[in-house]
Amino acid sequence: MSEAQVLGGSVERGDEILTPEALAFVAGLHDVFAARRDELLAARGKRREEARTTGRLDFLPETKEIRESDWQVAGAPVALRDRRVEITGPTDRKMTINALNSGAKVWLADFEDANTPHWANVVGGQVNLHDAVRGSITLDQNGKHYALKDGVEHATIVVRPRGWHLDERNLTFGGRKGVGALVDFGFYFFHNVRALLDSGKGPYFYLPKMESHLEARLWNDVFTQAEKALGIEHGTVRATVLIETIPAAFEMEEILYELREHASGLNAGRWDYLFSVIKYFRDAGEKFVLPDRNSVTMTAPFMRAYTELLVRTCHKRGAFAIGGMAAFIPSKDPEVNQGAFDKVHADKAREAGDGFDGSWVAHPGMVALCKDEFDKVLGDKPNQLERTRDEVSVTADQLLDVASTPGSATAAGLRAAVDVGVRYIASWLSGNGAAAIHNLMEDAATAEISRSQVWQWVKNGTQLDNGEKVTAELVRGVVADVRGELAAEVPEELLKPAVELFEQVALADEFPDFLTLPAYEYIQ
Repeated sequence: MSEAQVLGGSVERGDEILTPEALAFVAGLHDVFAARRDELLAARGKRREEARTTGRLDFLPETKEIRESDWQVAGAPVALRDRRVEITGPTDRKMTINALNSGAKVWLADFEDANTPHWANVVGGQVNLHDAVRGSITLDQNGKHYALKDGVEHATIVVRPRGWHLDERNLTFGGRKGVGALVDFGFYFFHNVRALLDSGKGPYFYLPKMESHLEARLWNDVFTQAEKALGIEHGTVRATVLIETIPAAFEMEEILYELREHASGLNAGRWDYLFSVIKYFRDAGEKFVLPDRNSVTMTAPFMRAYTELLVRTCHKRGAFAIGGMAAFIPSKDPEVNQGAFDKVHADKAREAGDGFDGSWVAHPGMVALCKDEFDKVLGDKPNQLERTRDEVSVTADQLLDVASTPGSATAAGLRAAVDVGVRYIASWLSGNGAAAIHNLMEDAATAEISRSQVWQWVKNGTQLDNGEKVTAELVRGVVADVRGELAAEVPEELLKPAVELFEQVALADEFPDFLTLPAYEYIQ
């Protein structure tokens, strides 16, 4: 077995997580799966190149039999049968307590887009989950005491590890950097699986950023080995996959099939999906150029096709369909709240009416609103798996019909993309991956769509509503203006690298696959 080396600094109670036994367990996962992960990441580039040259994607002919044959995913455990409201957020101690107390059915405990992979966050998050699983988590902060409420149902924990593309440089195995996904999954599973089972729940996960069913097969093999290594019954792990990349949208059934003994459902992740559309077809011409991000709603034809296919696929196979994020944070301004609440009500009503079994919120203050819309449709039922949506039939052309999206690129939209992108990156560099910006809870997907949209507009010489053509020079001017405006509220030691990073990932000649990769080099 490869030798595990901890290169990161000391973290409070880190020795409870980084035990020799846990390190050996995670090392065992790396020995078997790290090289395969590398091969699959390389395959992503090959497929993207094929899409670039053809200008399209399609359903895989070699897996047609899977799509046409009769099979179902494993039945859901009791703790995952009702998922009508899920709250998301990073694994810091205060968020952990508030999420578990929120009244949501599920808490997505996030090591990925809502978390900055500072070593203290990576290890500290595992400490917090350890205590949460055992019901012993408390916090005294700023004169307040936080603890789990008595006599209420606490949210079921579903952990989102990092995507396959992210490394963990503070841990090495046999001299190579750790795979972030295996680190996050491995420590949580090793330390908590038996305590979870004793509590009537289990090791449940959200899997991000996948691009193919072969990546799902890798996760399934990881789960199988982990269960076997600790003597846990096969199928105990349950996973919900975020369909947040355009190639994965063409392999929904295959992804569920590969994970069928461990699968729980699929989720529709809006911003990352838009980011992926841009990334995949960034040089395919005007027909793939998106308007301002806020004008791309879930009712745009290509987004509608994506969500309809997701619900149809899930319920056809006995899996849950989970809707997108309500990112609004309640304001002190009643007028602002009312306008936002009306939009969220409409969005959640649409999802519930379309057959989704639940949806996401980013703030405890939005739980009741989301629950209300799903209660209207579900009543006393835990889900609506019986709505198989047999009438839905989605084609490849419909999934790729970006050109029919209403809206336009505007000067205000460009400024907003730069403003939100720089603000978020500054927050991320400070260690906070869940940033409250303009009454919205933003995560890394926000910065990705912001900078990728700017890159796309520059690449295509997109004309804005004021007649200006988007050029690198224009963008740098907007960045300079935004920097000046933020100077009074963002410390220079964060603002300077945030601006550098935004320009780097928005104006590079070659499109950087993920902004978090160069951003990781800026943090400890």
